[in-house]
Amino acid sequence: MARSALLNVMVQAALKAGRSLTRDFGEVQNLQVSVKGPSDFVSQADLKAEKIVHTELMRARPTYGFLGEEGGEEKGTDGQHRWIVDPLDGTTNFLHGIPQFAVSIALERSGEIVAGVIFNPALDELYVAEKGGGAFCNDRRIRVSARRKLSDAVIGCGVPHLGFGHHGKFLVELRHVMGEVAGIRRLGAASLDLAYVAAGRMDGFWEEGLNAWDMAAGLIMIREAGGFVSDMKGGQQCLETGSVIAGNEMIRIALYDQLQRRLEK
Repeated sequence: MARSALLNVMVQAALKAGRSLTRDFGEVQNLQVSVKGPSDFVSQADLKAEKIVHTELMRARPTYGFLGEEGGEEKGTDGQHRWIVDPLDGTTNFLHGIPQFAVSIALERSGEIVAGVIFNPALDELYVAEKGGGAFCNDRRIRVSARRKLSDAVIGCGVPHLGFGHHGKFLVELRHVMGEVAGIRRLGAASLDLAYVAAGRMDGFWEEGLNAWDMAAGLIMIREAGGFVSDMKGGQQCLETGSVIAGNEMIRIALYDQLQRRLEK
C-alpha cells in the first residue's frame, strides 16, 4: 500500500515504541512472582513508550500539538494539527502477561481524525488507515464484516470495573444485547477492539467512559474499512463524549437500538 509521509512517520513511531514494549513485556512474567509486583515496572514501560512516540513525531512535525495518555496535552504552534497517542493501550493485559495490547497513534486535522495507526507488537499486527486511502492490516486491505443480523454477530464491549464506570447501567445494556447476539467479547484494549471491527473479526463494539487516545485511531480505521461509528446518542461526538458504537451500517443501527432500550421503563 502507498503511504503518505505523515503516515510513514506514525508507523515508524509505533514500531519503535512497540519494540520497546516487546522487550519489557518479556520481563513481565518474571515480575509476577515478586512481592512488589510488576505495576511500577509497567508504568515505566508506558512512560518510555510515550517518550519514544513523542520524540519521533515531534522530530518530524515540531509545530503540531500532542495529546498523550501519560504526558497530557501540549499545544502546538500549528493550531490545526494534533497527535493523539496512547503508548500502551491494554495496560492491565500487559501487566498480566496477556498479549493483547497496542500502541495507538492518530492525527487530527482541524478537529477531524485523518490518519491512524494501531500496532500490537506481541502479535506483530500493524493496522493503518488514512482518510480516503482505505484501511490495512500488515499491508492487506481490511473491511468490516458483511453480517446483517445481530443474531449472527459477535459484539465486543468494554466492561466497567473497580473504580470505573456505572456498573448497574452497563448490566442493563448487557442484558439487552446478550440475548440478541451470537457472542459477546471483552478483550481489554479499545483500540484493538475497534481494529478488530475494521478487520471483520468482530461485527460490532460499544463502550463508554473512553478517552480520546483510546479510540481516535480506531474511529478512522473503521470508517476507512467501510464501517460506521457514532456516540451513544447516535451523533458524531465520540471523542467529546467518550462513547462509541461501531459496526457495519446494519449492525451499528441494530446495536444502537438495543442499547437505547436501557432508557425504557
